[in-house]
Amino acid sequence: MERWVVPIFLVFFVAQVGIETALLLVNLRHVAAARGVPAPLAGAVDADTAERSRAYTLANGRFALVEGLAGAAVTLVVLLSGVLPWLDGALGGTGLRGAHRFVAFLALLAAASSIVWLPLGLWRTFVLEARFGFNRTTRRTWIIDRLKSLALQVVIGLPLLYAVYGFMRFTGRLWWVWLFAFLSAFQLFLMWLYPAVIAPLFNRFTPLPDGPLRERLEVLARDAGFQNRGLFVMDASRRSGHSNAYFTGVFRPRIVLFDTLVERMSVDEAASVLAHEIGHYKAHHVHRRLAVALASSLVGLLVLSWLVPWPPLHHAFGFAEPTLHGAVALLALGGGAFVFWLEPLASVLSRRHEYEADRFAVRTARAPYALKTALLRLTGENLSNLHPHPWYSAWHYSHPVLVERLAAIDREAAAAGA
Repeated sequence: MERWVVPIFLVFFVAQVGIETALLLVNLRHVAAARGVPAPLAGAVDADTAERSRAYTLANGRFALVEGLAGAAVTLVVLLSGVLPWLDGALGGTGLRGAHRFVAFLALLAAASSIVWLPLGLWRTFVLEARFGFNRTTRRTWIIDRLKSLALQVVIGLPLLYAVYGFMRFTGRLWWVWLFAFLSAFQLFLMWLYPAVIAPLFNRFTPLPDGPLRERLEVLARDAGFQNRGLFVMDASRRSGHSNAYFTGVFRPRIVLFDTLVERMSVDEAASVLAHEIGHYKAHHVHRRLAVALASSLVGLLVLSWLVPWPPLHHAFGFAEPTLHGAVALLALGGGAFVFWLEPLASVLSRRHEYEADRFAVRTARAPYALKTALLRLTGENLSNLHPHPWYSAWHYSHPVLVERLAAIDREAAAAGA
């Protein structure tokens, strides 16, 4: 069986890279051939915005192509070159054993990954995003952000790895169940901690000032029965020109608006965006997605429990014997090749949730067509793709294609008698 492990992995890995690369190339060719404004958006999007959107989509797509192929090459090198067993042996030669060896092995892999991808991250921020006027991050801010992220990884990540080792090593055959319970509780703890402690390390959050916008949003949330911890404005413009809004938290979330969104949108448009997000919570989309994520984590840990003691896997990739850290690394690096085909299913579910949230927004925002103008504004300001290939959007898009989404909003508004 050992001699078949690597060939089987390569079949799935090549399938993943081949399908994702082919979809990206099809989309790039489709966008490159497109010209002007899609007919359904005529009069709503100007020709200059459409051309800039097309150029931005092509630049991002080409970057994603390089990034994807580079990622595939790095993954193969790491898995097949013998660097993993070499690192394990080198750590063993220093006298590290048990939990210390487990943590050092995985931490060094994570650090190496961060260093390898650093140039591409720099290019995206300071070349690609800057070319289209989105980047507002200074080099000083970028460096400070990286240092803060590193500090968080050390403060949170290293103790977490020690805890993971403890559960895997000392809780018996059902360690994966105990570890799942611990990781689930830890994830909920981080969701509580993030808005109050972690996010403020990177951005400044201030209460939405008194005025027509705050009054409208508070009334909207109250009428919808949406319990929250307040309305906040984030200084997103310090780093990017993109606009957005989001909720953070599980049971009583904070409502966070980018300062770019507050500056550019009308009161009705901002209210429609908030109503859309409230729709996700009222329909329990957030909790359903969390449940799916936790279920996926449980399945992943079950698979890991099978792989840990399986010698053929470890021998096939050069390890002398099964190890906890070896199994974790192999699953993290190669596991995606066996589940990538689930992405379009997740995309279908996500798009369905977006349609449901849009319907809620049209019914409750008291300005049915404001959501339509808000989406058009966000599309133009973020230079979103106006000409996605149907195959690419069906596989990757978590949100409906703009033309289809606007048509659904029109139908809902008409049904509501607007």
